[in-house]
Amino acid sequence: MNSHSKDTNRIPKWLKERTNSEKHYMVIAIVLGILALGLLIALCVVLHKTIQDDTDDICMSPGCVQAAAKTLSYMDTEANPCEDFYQFACGAFEKNTLIPEDKNSISTFHNIGDQVREQLKDIISNLKPNDTKPNRLIKKFYNLCMNTTAIEEDGLKTVKTVLRDLGGWPLLEGANWNEATFDWKRTVYKCRKLGFSHSYFLYVGIETDYKNSTKRTISVGEGGLGLTREYLIKGFEDKLVKAYYKYMVDVAVIFGANRGSAEKELKETLEFQMELAKITLPKEKKRNATALYNPMTIDDLQNQFPYLNWLEYIQHVLDIPDIDIGYDEVVIVSVPQYFSSLEELLRKTPKRVLSNLIMIRSVLASINYLTEELRNKQTEYIKTISGKSEREPRWKECTDFASGVFYLASGALYAKKYFNIEAKHHAEEMVNNILTEFKEILNNVDWMDEKTKQNAIEKANTIVAYIGYPEELLDEKKVEKFYDPVDESANHYLLGIRDFSLFMTDYYHKKLRQPINKTEWIEHAFPTIVNAFYSSSENSIQFPAAILQGVFYSDDRPRYMNYGAIGYVIGHEITHGFDDQGRQYDKDGNLNNWWDEATKEAFLKKAQCIIEQYGNYTVPEINANLNGVNTQGENIADNGGILEAYRAYNNWVKRNGPEQQLPGLPYTQLQMFWISAAQTWCVKTRKEVLDLQVTTGYHSPGRFRVLGPFGNTESFGNDFNCPLGSKMNPVDKCKVW
Repeated sequence: MNSHSKDTNRIPKWLKERTNSEKHYMVIAIVLGILALGLLIALCVVLHKTIQDDTDDICMSPGCVQAAAKTLSYMDTEANPCEDFYQFACGAFEKNTLIPEDKNSISTFHNIGDQVREQLKDIISNLKPNDTKPNRLIKKFYNLCMNTTAIEEDGLKTVKTVLRDLGGWPLLEGANWNEATFDWKRTVYKCRKLGFSHSYFLYVGIETDYKNSTKRTISVGEGGLGLTREYLIKGFEDKLVKAYYKYMVDVAVIFGANRGSAEKELKETLEFQMELAKITLPKEKKRNATALYNPMTIDDLQNQFPYLNWLEYIQHVLDIPDIDIGYDEVVIVSVPQYFSSLEELLRKTPKRVLSNLIMIRSVLASINYLTEELRNKQTEYIKTISGKSEREPRWKECTDFASGVFYLASGALYAKKYFNIEAKHHAEEMVNNILTEFKEILNNVDWMDEKTKQNAIEKANTIVAYIGYPEELLDEKKVEKFYDPVDESANHYLLGIRDFSLFMTDYYHKKLRQPINKTEWIEHAFPTIVNAFYSSSENSIQFPAAILQGVFYSDDRPRYMNYGAIGYVIGHEITHGFDDQGRQYDKDGNLNNWWDEATKEAFLKKAQCIIEQYGNYTVPEINANLNGVNTQGENIADNGGILEAYRAYNNWVKRNGPEQQLPGLPYTQLQMFWISAAQTWCVKTRKEVLDLQVTTGYHSPGRFRVLGPFGNTESFGNDFNCPLGSKMNPVDKCKVW
């Protein structure tokens, strides 16, 4: 068999049977088919590669999938992001969130706080009798709080004994109360000795000297009020004032007072508090620290306001036996004119009214530690103020109590068990990157003179960041040493907390002559707090461990989410050093006018834009406008903070390359930055709390912490293609930093 025959045999039968002409066309068709198949295969390869490339742009890790699902669950994607970005980012959160009867609001902060509390409860339940003393104290005070049987059995016996030790409550003593022996000053001294508040008429305490932040000084100022000034000055017709009055009367009746007598005498006491409120300084006038810094010797005080023996009063209230305080002692007086007005008010007020005030305020401060009947009256009062109609479960209250009282010990246990050290390292990197952007912003500000600008940059350079917790907190011996003076034998809830209050007061008062160590670990050891802080006297920012989780931060999601969330918070705290109050302090934390006058005026003009913008925001639920003056510091910090975080993320991308998008979400990386930032402020709030926040608060409600700063930032409008003139991209924008 030759090769030709072999080749012929390979020809398919269906081809051999064709004519030559047919064979020719058939060969052409086969060739064309092969070419078409090749083209199809090539196209499939291209399409596959394109699909693969698209898939590579999507992060499919479990962390990204979870982040995408959580993000989407908060959003109202039907809302127009250019009209109301808060609704767009948080609409579903508000719609689907039900506020439990034992809460006044639900927010991202609350959700993390609840998780931390569950973790602390687990820690406390596993503490053993042979643990260290601090840990035993946590368990002891938790059990004292949980032992409602003992609390009910004791009833009002112990607290009534305390009231008699204070001199007796006129409302309970009736005609037996001896007015001749009453002196409000001596009663205040007894309050200090017994661990109660001593700031009913005057405040005396130990604070950082604002103009020399390395030393402590005695501060003297206005007394405290039982209800916020903003409500008291409205008079008896105000809803909250009525509720406060009813609360006082109901409590007095439970203590055994005749209702008619209680209504009469406590009305007089409330009228006194209203007069006291009228002579105290409004919040709006307390933002100028220089105006509140009035150094005087005690001798000066005595000469100007001779109605009080100032040396005796200060010595007794501070009660520091080992420290000499004389007439030449310099004290810082916040509001000197208050003392003149107080003299007249005290002079014309009957002693019985003053005594009733001290007693009812002491009793109300003790309600949490007393019987369920009294606590129920407190709950009724709280419902009027906040809308919350039930108390939290006892274990939650007792967990907060015990872990809060012994915050160093509980914080150490929490940090050891739950804190991810990688979060600390990443947060440090973010702080450095965001600080760099803020300094770059300072460099390019066109309204600052060069000297002031250099001072500002120096201040930014010296900001100290405390992240997570100090290493000393994990040193058991140091924690034990701090709590060594605490009596471990306490077996009564009220008396136990009273003794601990005395311990803490004495601890800080004894530091009067000691220089301030701004890096002292005890002052930066709050790992279980879901919040962040700026200290003007330290020029420091602090981010406790508890906030470096949840919606604010995660190692398992793209950086644009972290920069949008905790990055916004970091930028906010940095900017606090340069808001209307923080700017009054220099790089060393001293109250010092380091601003050129023209630059200061330029700053105030820019701050006024913020004041007016936020003052024109209306809270629809209560039909009230925000207080632009009181909230200006937080608003300035929000506006600067979001811009700094945004710039820092963009520069991170330049160094590291673009990140993958989240699965199932049609938003770019930069759009996700804004969504993540907005969702840190998602909140569902009762109307009563909104009213309280707008009337007395320093923070704008969550909605306006999104609408204001985002609308003032040009990059937001660009990233969402918002037309100029739309609500989220207004023509007139406010900008300080």
